[in-house]
Amino acid sequence: MTAPLWTPTPGRIAATRIEAFRKAMEQRWALSLPDFDALWRWSVAAPEQFWTSVWDFCGVIAETRGERVLIDGDKLPGAKFFPDAKLSYAENLLRRRDSEIGVIFWGEDKVKRQMTFGELYDLVSRIRQALVAAGVTAGDRVGGFVPNMPETVAAMLATSSLGAVWSSCSPDFGVQGVLDRFGQIEPKVVFAAEGYYYNGKAHDCLDRLKDILKQLPSVKRTLVFAYTREAPSLAGLPNAQMLADAIAPFKAGPITFERTSFDHPLFIMYSSGTTGKPKCIVHGVGGTLLQHLKEHQLHSDVRRGDRVMYFTTCGWMMWNWLVSALASEAALVLYDGSPFAPHNNILFDYADAARVTLFGTSAKFIDACNKAGMEPARTHSLATVRTITSTGSPLVAEGFDYVYEKIKKDVQLSSISGGTDIVSCFVLGNPIGPVRRGEIQVRGLGMAVDVFDDAAKPIRREKGELVCTKPFPCMPIGFWNDPDGAKYRAAYFERFRGIWCHGDFCEITANGGLVIYGRSDAMLKPGGVRIGTAEIYRQVEQLNEVVESIVIGQDWDNDVRVVLFVRLREGIKLDADLEKRIKAQIRNNCTPRHVPAKILQVADIPRTKSGKIVELAVRDVVHGRAVKNKEALANPEALDLYKDLPPLKTA
Repeated sequence: MTAPLWTPTPGRIAATRIEAFRKAMEQRWALSLPDFDALWRWSVAAPEQFWTSVWDFCGVIAETRGERVLIDGDKLPGAKFFPDAKLSYAENLLRRRDSEIGVIFWGEDKVKRQMTFGELYDLVSRIRQALVAAGVTAGDRVGGFVPNMPETVAAMLATSSLGAVWSSCSPDFGVQGVLDRFGQIEPKVVFAAEGYYYNGKAHDCLDRLKDILKQLPSVKRTLVFAYTREAPSLAGLPNAQMLADAIAPFKAGPITFERTSFDHPLFIMYSSGTTGKPKCIVHGVGGTLLQHLKEHQLHSDVRRGDRVMYFTTCGWMMWNWLVSALASEAALVLYDGSPFAPHNNILFDYADAARVTLFGTSAKFIDACNKAGMEPARTHSLATVRTITSTGSPLVAEGFDYVYEKIKKDVQLSSISGGTDIVSCFVLGNPIGPVRRGEIQVRGLGMAVDVFDDAAKPIRREKGELVCTKPFPCMPIGFWNDPDGAKYRAAYFERFRGIWCHGDFCEITANGGLVIYGRSDAMLKPGGVRIGTAEIYRQVEQLNEVVESIVIGQDWDNDVRVVLFVRLREGIKLDADLEKRIKAQIRNNCTPRHVPAKILQVADIPRTKSGKIVELAVRDVVHGRAVKNKEALANPEALDLYKDLPPLKTA
């Protein structure tokens, strides 16, 4: 076994929520659960006991849980958890109404605000009344074209309190990107900000909002947040009103929460949509709440008094994950804008100023900090930070080294992975276990995660498909406009019948941890051998000259050849010497099959709004195929850099 980079002390273990849960389970069910592995095995072998226990331990507020915990548990899809329960997601998140700080907000360095738990509750109460006045009832859809700010959290909670369904896009989306999403779900009300800050500049939203509303006839009311300016003109926006004016007639008071079934729709989220219109993935009230409570309290050690920060936009599932921390009585630390404006250290400044306990970010952010030579351990205290989480793409082993050497030594580094598909994680952290270099710590409790080969047989210490072999509460309740469930089944259950196949290429290590090598559909197959893209990125991006890279498989001579594109530091050109060193780095640390047949320098790499590079879109452009939904990209113009490249037309 590799030596751990970090191991929790006995005192730290004793203070964790998961240790309290483990001991409580031993007593409640008369079990011997000496460690995490035993706890995980029990959680997947006895799902009814486990999920009932999570419900009780985390204090879910409900009208009733019902006697039945799981029906049709042998059906995947088709199983149902807590079919008789009645509960409200918003009620669980608004359980505090006191005078302690509940939300802290920075919009880069332009706007800094905070509100108490009581003030958040009161704002939700007033927005809820405005939604009722607009005719919103249970099952209606409410859209958010919004930054990550307190009013957004309140608007979502007000929507949920009515049993209505929330769906959001970040304000940097183009008109077509919003229409591709909201056009499918037909919202009755849309929330929007008049603008937002990014990279030190204010950006207007209202012109795009006018174009969006012209093509969304379902919208009866539009409510606009003030962010970059107090009194913008709403001319040309039908039935639009500033939020402050809309809630002015209403006084804050106790909220009557609409308690719905466990599988009542809560969120509609979207696949990345780079291969066509995005799929509309519907997540339920109970499954989302229960899964997030488990992940926050047991896997991330979040508890009352904590302050949870995740660098995310409202177009990424990590925003939904973040706001659920309110249900664990933690405060939210919201940030909107560039993570490097006005300077590289702003997120670390914020973590110190807000006394953050969980600092969540992306692997790309960690890599960018490393490339920039930042050393937060020397420039910042980060004394309150107990946990750093990373997701969005695989965190390479060198990223682990960087966190412990340059950010903080005594911290639980949780590389986590799951996705929009389950609005949560399959694999994530373990506060009572060691962190090993390059490995995700554990499989999620209650998640029967395994790795299959092509013959659907479990494998260890070999690369294969990440699967989940048993039902779990946060499975989507379906796709929007998919009445017979055909699209839903095709997305996850066609590869292995009765098994959730997630589409990640990964490995369970000798330590019991996991390594993810990339998306299965982006795998490279030179000579028929499957290669994970992350294996190549890890090697290439260790070179100081390389800022980032993207790799694809190009169809060539009845086979597939590996093509690597690199973005280099300013002023550096790809010459024969650098190309030779890149190839040697890959050959010496991977295999000869990993070595690219072609290496090309590019000025930019296309990525989604949430920062994920898009190998499939680049592959389509290289092969002359149309990219169907460029609106899903943050920088669609970058795709033009990959068209008709002469070096890719020759051997």
